[in-house]
Amino acid sequence: MLRNLRPILCSLRVYSTMTAKRLDGKVAVVTASTDGIGYAIAQGLAENGAKVVISSRKQVNVDKAVKSLQDLNLDVTGTVCHVGKEEDRKLLFQKAIDMYGQVDILISNAGISPVYAPILQTPEKAWDKIFDINLKSGYLLAQAAAPHIQKSKGSMLFVSSITGYTPFSMIGAYSISKTALIGLVKALSQECAPMGVRVNGIAPGIIKTEFSTMLTETDEVNKMILANTPLNRFGTPQECAGAAVFLSSDEASYITGEIIAMTGGMQSRL
Repeated sequence: MLRNLRPILCSLRVYSTMTAKRLDGKVAVVTASTDGIGYAIAQGLAENGAKVVISSRKQVNVDKAVKSLQDLNLDVTGTVCHVGKEEDRKLLFQKAIDMYGQVDILISNAGISPVYAPILQTPEKAWDKIFDINLKSGYLLAQAAAPHIQKSKGSMLFVSSITGYTPFSMIGAYSISKTALIGLVKALSQECAPMGVRVNGIAPGIIKTEFSTMLTETDEVNKMILANTPLNRFGTPQECAGAAVFLSSDEASYITGEIIAMTGGMQSRL
């Protein structure tokens, strides 16, 4: 009888292995994740088995995105989080702990570019705001997340930009903040490695989102960018999600301190 069942049991084990999702059992926190790249990453993580906490500065955006993802039968919840506010950052991680009991993955995606001007014409207040959100908040999120992620030997991922390698003149302050974010990844990866925590980043090129409308829908700028993009097109948020899922998974267990560039072939090294 047992001999007759053995082939069936073996086939069930193979089927179970084939259908297992790469992020099963993991809990991810994703900032600025109710649209664009952040939303696509959150969806990709959840589709691969993670339980995901999404966030945005506005409750209406959180509610809309959570419903959209839950309608896809994904295990997602959300909360308001302005990454520049300490109380919001604390509530973000508390939400994950209250709902799921752990945090294994941090995706720091929040970024702003409130001015379109040369560096020397960038107001001091705008400069400070850009670095507060694009760089300082990432460091503070990492500081808050590390004790949780250390328990499961998880990972952190920071969303930088092609402009961190090749600055764009009219968004110079933004570009510099993204260069600094690459430095943060390099420094944190060394400090967090003894904890068993991996730290990586992605550097998207020009991705077609609401955030990049100024670049993708202004004819003169559009043509200039595409002329320097060998694939001759803009990227999609979903194309960023694949790399984020990989770097957050055990398949990338020996990768830390790295930045994966998704640029359509644009120059992407310092």
